[in-house]
Amino acid sequence: MDKITKETYLKWYEDMLFWRKFEDKLAAVYIQQKVRGFLHLYNGQEAVLAGSLHAMDLTKDRMITAYRNHVQPIGMGVDPKRVMAELYGKVTGTSQGMGGSMHIFSKEHRFHGGHGIVGGQIPLGAGMAFGDKYFNRDNVTLCYMGDGAVRQGSLHETFNLAMLWQLPVVFICENNGYAMGTSVARTSHSTEIWKLGLGYEMPCGPVDGMDPVAVAQEVSKAVERARSGGGPTFLEMKTYRYRGHSMSDAQHYRTKDEVEEYKKIDPISQVLEIINTEGYATEDEIKEINKRVKALVLECEKFAEESEYPPVNQLYDMVYEQDDFPFVQHK
Repeated sequence: MDKITKETYLKWYEDMLFWRKFEDKLAAVYIQQKVRGFLHLYNGQEAVLAGSLHAMDLTKDRMITAYRNHVQPIGMGVDPKRVMAELYGKVTGTSQGMGGSMHIFSKEHRFHGGHGIVGGQIPLGAGMAFGDKYFNRDNVTLCYMGDGAVRQGSLHETFNLAMLWQLPVVFICENNGYAMGTSVARTSHSTEIWKLGLGYEMPCGPVDGMDPVAVAQEVSKAVERARSGGGPTFLEMKTYRYRGHSMSDAQHYRTKDEVEEYKKIDPISQVLEIINTEGYATEDEIKEINKRVKALVLECEKFAEESEYPPVNQLYDMVYEQDDFPFVQHK
């Protein structure tokens, strides 16, 4: 991987700050019941996405993840206004308001969705990688999961086939410590999740998921390995979420002091410190970035607020219908 440049640090700062503020706004409107259902926020984990995007070729590589999935498509190039509108259930959303918080999707930008079934995206990610290999496409799929999902049997089935067929996929566990609300130590004999790859002789290892530089370095190696025919990699990103599993999480399983300790290594603060230390931006330039971020968040909110809800007939448009389907008798 090339040296991280001034431009990259400035982009990371602006992107991660926007993702954080975008979701802070979602939390606020959720309390106002403008966003309904479940809402799983990414606050604290932004370095994993920032570093990963730096390692990807966004013209051809794919991404698939679980239901903590609002800012990933934005990083992949999806208009954030459409993401906000989807969360509001509006017709201008990424799935015309029919997917909601847990199912953001963009075929155009190769973001293959958030998935509500725990671990459901793991075999799907390998399947997309299989398609790329079968058709000799020079693409890599990044497949993300939480620490709770690695207890699913589908992960082991997928790892076995991914190694057997040497698929161009990078499996990334975003280990934020608590799954839905139970610590890794209480649900797994081994707390070193990355070691699951050893049983399949899959290249694997732990990564500091609070540092975008560390993430970019390790994901770059994994992507290069996959693209060159070297097969899959399994990376455990040790990260932390500042908010609960979802907005309904009372967080009785941890203390406020623990959360505050992790905020001392906040990825946004880390990047800003480097920018200040290296003199990459003046105080006024940082203020200008902050101003742009705030304005864009408000623009997204305004767009979502003013968009229309889907018409009732759209419900019928979303149902698959084929009159001449075999074995089906139409009266």
